[in-house]
Amino acid sequence: MMDEPRSRRERPAKAALTRGGIVAAAAEVMRAEGLGRVTMRRLASELDTGPASLYVYFRNTAQLHAAVLDDLLGAVDLSPVDAPGDWRDRLEAVLTSYTRVLFEYPTLAQSAVTARPSGENYLRLVEGLLALLDEGGVPPGQAAWGLDLLLQVATATAAEHAGGDDPEQWDAVGAALRAVRPETHPRIASLGEDLLSGPGPARASWGIRVLINGVLATPRTGGN
Repeated sequence: MMDEPRSRRERPAKAALTRGGIVAAAAEVMRAEGLGRVTMRRLASELDTGPASLYVYFRNTAQLHAAVLDDLLGAVDLSPVDAPGDWRDRLEAVLTSYTRVLFEYPTLAQSAVTARPSGENYLRLVEGLLALLDEGGVPPGQAAWGLDLLLQVATATAAEHAGGDDPEQWDAVGAALRAVRPETHPRIASLGEDLLSGPGPARASWGIRVLINGVLATPRTGGN
């Protein structure tokens, strides 16, 4: 004898839809299937609801992706902000932690170049970076603009190497640089292997230091 279908009243109630629940589900889909699969339709299926219900919380997919990014920024290590030691070292440590978080999610790293997170984790990151710049004596105006540069470079570094480097591409670049003739490209020829030298982390660290020192030493000109 077949079981009679249960009435709607007897079925377990679905969990109430919340912004946090949507973001958590989106993060799970991203980890399992990649950011490209984090769409309103895919999430609606995951949450057993209709896409229209999600638009109550997010205007579009880009806003949803920014919320996912903000959620993951909770993993950035901000402990150096309150630790002892040189402020430059601690600022670099926070930015390095930020970059590592993006390295873990290649598609998100590429999306982060244009994503605009605005949640609490992003605000905590910004506040921590500004605190370190202030500790280092960076004037407020330079800190305000410098913060944007520091995050841009850290984000672009993660996006550039998202998913790992293609050895064949780098082999082709190296071969092209080594094949130049001194009479046509004297500066490339004189630098030679140094153009390709150094491990990625060392170059990234050096780039952050260049920016930190530049932000400290370069007054703002033009604009307000």
